[in-house]
Order: sequence, then structure tokens, then C-alpha cells
Amino acid sequence: MKKKKLKTIARRTSAAKKMKTTRAVRPGRKVALRATVLKGKPRQAGLRHIAWSSIEVEALNPLLGRHFVVGQNVMLARVLLKKGCIVPEHSHHNEQITYILEGALKFWIDGKEIVVNAGEVLTIPPNMPHRAEALADTVDLDIFDPPRADWIDKTDAYLR
Repeated sequence: MKKKKLKTIARRTSAAKKMKTTRAVRPGRKVALRATVLKGKPRQAGLRHIAWSSIEVEALNPLLGRHFVVGQNVMLARVLLKKGCIVPEHSHHNEQITYILEGALKFWIDGKEIVVNAGEVLTIPPNMPHRAEALADTVDLDIFDPPRADWIDKTDAYLR
């Protein structure tokens, strides 16, 4: 009985490892899982007062720009999308909250199409694949916990 139980546990562990690796490196998919993990020492929290106008907008492509502020455990990003901008399907281990200030985004997530308009919020759990399209010129605020390492170190090729 003990041998059978050990074999079952070994199979489950092996299958779980395979799933983790395949999700993170599956060819042809834009999955940002591993690159989103910060390496090294955690950031120190500090009091800061920042104007968005003092942070340069990073142009990722002709239809997409962003700038962000990083705290110790959270990141706030202001994302600027022109009408028709597509954010390809991706996932990350970070929890995400998206608040639309102006415009509208259509998300494809969890088998559903969800339109998020100005004044509305969408919460995206960690590791949930999603993509979006700007239905109008859009300004959105994205909050990530923990901060997105791939955005900080500019390894977010799926956006560029």
C-alpha cells in the first residue's frame, strides 16, 4: 500500500512540474509568468510624491504607451492605448486591477468577452490568460501586486 501511494505522489509531482514548465515556456504563446518575478532584494518602502507629468511615457509601439510608479509591494501603471491597440494574450503571476479613466477596453478572459468602460474596474486573478483591445483612445490605471519585473527591466516583448 505504501509503495502505491508513493508512486501516485511522484506522478502528481512530476505532472505538476511539467505543467509549470510548459506554461512558462510554451512556444508561440505570449506568457510572461517567470519574467514577472522580481529578483534580488525587495524594494524599500519610502514616502514619495510624484506627478505623472514628471514620469516619461515609454512608447512600446505606435498605439501603446505607459509609465508607472513602483512601491515596495505594488505597482501603479498609467497605460495609454490608441483606438485599435491590441494587447496580445498573456498571463502573469501578478494580481491585476484595471481601472478605466477614459475610453473603453474589450477583454477576452476566462472564455468571456468583457467590455470595461470609463469609470469601471476589472480584477484579474494571478495566472489567468487575458488579452485586450482598445475600443477608443483609452487611459487606464493598472495596479499589480507584486510589481511587474518584466515591465521594470523591459523584458516584456509581447507588448513591443
